[in-house]
Amino acid sequence: MSVNLASQLREGTKKSHSMAENVGFVKCFLKGVVEKNSYRKLVGNLYFVYSAMEEEMAKFKDHPILSHIYFPELNRKQSLEQDLQFYYGPNWRQEVKISSAGQAYVDRVREVAATAPELLVAHSYTRYLGDLSGGQILKKIAQNAMNLHEGGTAFYEFADIDDEKAFKNTYRQAMNDLPIDQATAERIVDEANAAFAMNMKMFNELEGNLIKAIGIMVFNSLTRRRSQGSTEVGLATSES
Repeated sequence: MSVNLASQLREGTKKSHSMAENVGFVKCFLKGVVEKNSYRKLVGNLYFVYSAMEEEMAKFKDHPILSHIYFPELNRKQSLEQDLQFYYGPNWRQEVKISSAGQAYVDRVREVAATAPELLVAHSYTRYLGDLSGGQILKKIAQNAMNLHEGGTAFYEFADIDDEKAFKNTYRQAMNDLPIDQATAERIVDEANAAFAMNMKMFNELEGNLIKAIGIMVFNSLTRRRSQGSTEVGLATSES
């Protein structure tokens, strides 16, 4: 019997989703204030996170649970490599360093894969459905805010997916059809909330650079009130 995991994840992460949207860095981003140095550090962290997640998902592509949501067309590692070359140049591999929050996120992905691989469902859901939901909106914000005419936003482009809305429906149905019980579904929801928290810590690390660039008064004016903006935040994770 289906446990409707997609619905449970949507409902069970609503609070975390709202909290993520109201992190200062994300609120500024949604309002069109993006500082290039902070943003490229975020891209660097995401590169390490997605590399770990996609490596582990590939290991478990024949797993009785994970095989149902193994869609290589979602992979972001190569797109992030393109963006890092754009922001850092050809020697980007020597330039890019993972932050402490990014490392904690990677460590958790590795730990889950080694001890309870079914929980990778939570990490896949939290990242990919958010990317698909808000990608085009965030791409335009980034292009306008950083005056990007060509390059730097490959992360938001899913070249191997023709219809993103239809794909999201396929993905949700695959999650609903997973051969899991209710106890496992609840553990996956808990892990998704943990993933939100790890994402928020990465965003919080970037606020110092952003404040230096735009000034504390501007930052405070942009973040003072609780955002009522878009719920489609691929940056902040998860779906609308």
